[in-house]
Amino acid sequence: MKTMQKVSFNAVVVTALLGLGACSGMSSQGQSTAIGAGAGAIGGAVLTGGSAAGTVGGAVVGGVIGHEVAK
Repeated sequence: MKTMQKVSFNAVVVTALLGLGACSGMSSQGQSTAIGAGAGAIGGAVLTGGSAAGTVGGAVVGGVIGHEVAK
């Protein structure tokens, strides 16, 4: 089970990093939202042991925070 959690976590990290590479043409607020969502997804995955609900919840919360901070 631990191996599956590590694989899931690594997949989330790689996806977040590749997604952030697409931020070059975005507005400052869009970049902040994407970075917040990526960081939230990683945080949610770590805090919940790699559960999908924790990862998605973290991404949502991080995206909202990133969006509001950029205003």
